[in-house]
Amino acid sequence: MKQFVFFFLSFYYFLGVGQEKYPKDYFLAPLKIPIILSGSFGELRNNHFHSGLDIKTQGKEGLEVISVADGYVSRIKISQFGYGKSIYVTHPNGFTSVYAHLSKFAPPIEDFVKFYQYKNENYETGDLYFTEDKFPLLKGDLIAYSGDTGGSAAPHLHFEIRETVSEKVVNPLLFGFAIQDSISPIFESLMMYILNDTTPLNSQKINFQLPIKKINKDTFTTDKISANNQIGFGVQVFDKTSDALNRLGVYSLEMLVNGKRFFYHILENFSFLESKYINLHIDYEHLKRYKKRLEKTYIETFNPLSTYREYFNNGKITIEKDMNYNIDIVAKDYFGNTSYLKIPVVGKENNFSITKQIDTTAFKVIAKKFNKFSLENVTIAFPKKTFYEDTYLDFKIENGIAKIHNPTIPLDDQFTLTFDVTKYSEEEKKQLYIANLEYPKYPRYQNTRKKDSTFYTTTKTLGDYSLIFDNQKPIINLLYFKNRQWISNSDILQVKISDIGSGINTYKATIDNEWILMEYNHKTGILTYNFNDKKLVGSEHLFKIVVCDNVGNTNELSATFFKKQVN
Repeated sequence: MKQFVFFFLSFYYFLGVGQEKYPKDYFLAPLKIPIILSGSFGELRNNHFHSGLDIKTQGKEGLEVISVADGYVSRIKISQFGYGKSIYVTHPNGFTSVYAHLSKFAPPIEDFVKFYQYKNENYETGDLYFTEDKFPLLKGDLIAYSGDTGGSAAPHLHFEIRETVSEKVVNPLLFGFAIQDSISPIFESLMMYILNDTTPLNSQKINFQLPIKKINKDTFTTDKISANNQIGFGVQVFDKTSDALNRLGVYSLEMLVNGKRFFYHILENFSFLESKYINLHIDYEHLKRYKKRLEKTYIETFNPLSTYREYFNNGKITIEKDMNYNIDIVAKDYFGNTSYLKIPVVGKENNFSITKQIDTTAFKVIAKKFNKFSLENVTIAFPKKTFYEDTYLDFKIENGIAKIHNPTIPLDDQFTLTFDVTKYSEEEKKQLYIANLEYPKYPRYQNTRKKDSTFYTTTKTLGDYSLIFDNQKPIINLLYFKNRQWISNSDILQVKISDIGSGINTYKATIDNEWILMEYNHKTGILTYNFNDKKLVGSEHLFKIVVCDNVGNTNELSATFFKKQVN
């Protein structure tokens, strides 16, 4: 890495670079191999749009990651989840590049980070910010190595470009990265919804899944549909590139009614604050029930996504009797490959009711107000605007389980769920936690906090919750060595940890009573220590690890090993 003093030049934009909104020749590819995508920008994910490109790394870790342009390291963060090991590089053209799920950083940066971790005795660093003179970079400088850390499902590089000031994420493909793609998007399923101007978001809408058929490689159609209502559509559509089988998201989705544009959604950029509205963009109920994502081509009243660039009547189509409508849903990838779904509709009377009957209950949520309800030992509290609209809440207690409405309803904010635990002894309270019971056989720990005689948690997910007992200690197993074994040829020391109840909360490992940095892969449960971190004195050493779960059950393991220090 070349050292130089990095300055921002105020006249930089007037030299030609800043003239173009998204300069096509400014950034290098972040890897020294061809870009093959496993994930696209704006792809539909759980509770968010994907904020970058996922680039394949040939199924392995350790590929060199380079700075895509001149700049400086402005931020580093290491987390067990999310982005894992990530690095942010600020460039003088107003953009910042982000690289995530890394295995390690380039030597000067890695040395700094390791020193910080040992000083704080913590794997996670939080956000570390730097000025331009700490780690300056030239275009093509090595900054890190690819990996599989954090929330990654397999080795790859997550790569983003953000506007430096606003931190809006921008589609990296706009900057001209070379990718092979001659394949048009593929329509997989179609849903029609019977709507009207006042159809509540939280009501059970009448909908029909319509069979589609492929006419040629980029044209799909349905049989003629009869309707005499206001209708909307949702589609399941995905894209592929020429050199990979991965299902990717599309770049734009458009709907034309008799040639007039009713809906246009394009993924050029968005802010993290609006990413949560993905649950209004998709058919959230369909996702929760069937694990499939349908993108609506109409806009819910409370959906402020900036990715909607043009629309008429919010994409809702009013069908009149005896009129014919040619509806085209058009999906494009970034490279212009286009597919069409043609839907012929004729206006004809039918006997459909607009919505199913909404059941009233004793628990009415007024969306614009704070709402609080209690039953037996359970209290739920919703800040104002948690719900998008007024809702009759289905709330009951059955066999100790708090059943809170329907998990198919998306929320805008978290609510608080509180259990009164007065009836439990102090010893019992030590083993209790709040769990989500979406999968009853596998209760999922909710961050449980204690106040006086109550346990409480916050969540954005409606559904079933209960208090669960956990009196089981975490499990610790040595890997690849036994107590009192020589391991001179080993570069690493590994243990596997797991917990069958509330889940792992903390761990602490030492060698000869000195803290060591063990990196935790939560997907495998394996903790790894690299012997290069510290020079051992002598040949006999005591390894000790203490693991604690989320309710405080603790287990520890000690083992002696012998290792001859290699200089």
